[in-house]
Amino acid sequence: MNKILIIDDDKELCDLIKRSILPENIEADCCTSGRTGLKMLMEHPYQLVILDVMMPGYDGFETLERIRKESSLPILMLTAKSDSLSKVRGLRTGADDYLTKPFDMDELTARIISLIRRYTRFNKGEGQPFTFDGLTIDPDNRCVLSEKGTYELPPKEFDLLLFLARNQGKILTKQRIYEEVWGEAYVYDDSNIMAIISRLRKKIEENPGSPRYIQTVKGIGYRFNKEV
Repeated sequence: MNKILIIDDDKELCDLIKRSILPENIEADCCTSGRTGLKMLMEHPYQLVILDVMMPGYDGFETLERIRKESSLPILMLTAKSDSLSKVRGLRTGADDYLTKPFDMDELTARIISLIRRYTRFNKGEGQPFTFDGLTIDPDNRCVLSEKGTYELPPKEFDLLLFLARNQGKILTKQRIYEEVWGEAYVYDDSNIMAIISRLRKKIEENPGSPRYIQTVKGIGYRFNKEV
């Protein structure tokens, strides 16, 4: 049985989520502060973290930053804020997915299942490393080695990068990328893709403003450079 950690000071919502995911063979531990959540992550194995933005003490963004320094677990953020700035900030900081309160519990459950499935799949390994000029993508360890260092990537970042690399030289539309990496219908919201591309470029590109590996095809999508 999979187990997740919910970090949210809304105890009623935590209890509701726990009851909703139990039929899917997913258990949940709950805590009401980022500080406690960080401690629990060091003491117990989890397959996913649900993280609320508005909390006392460490808010969701600070907690997310601290988690990302130690772990590549998938993180799903929850917030009452509907503005796009909060969403983009969470994705840029390292969140893998995002839901705005109030949300449909069936949708939350579906996203949890999808994130756990992808995380588990990549942890099992995907074969031999992909080697390019100045960049190595290691599927078994879900990490990359670039001229800027070695990075253990969060699930969505690695999933997207590996998809691009496997299709080296091909122009991939945003719709195709989204449906492959997120495993759901494309809804013409490019902020998730753009945020992850930005994070990847900062990690693997010598000059993120003039990328060598992940090229933007204006008005269409992205392409992994066939010349590397």
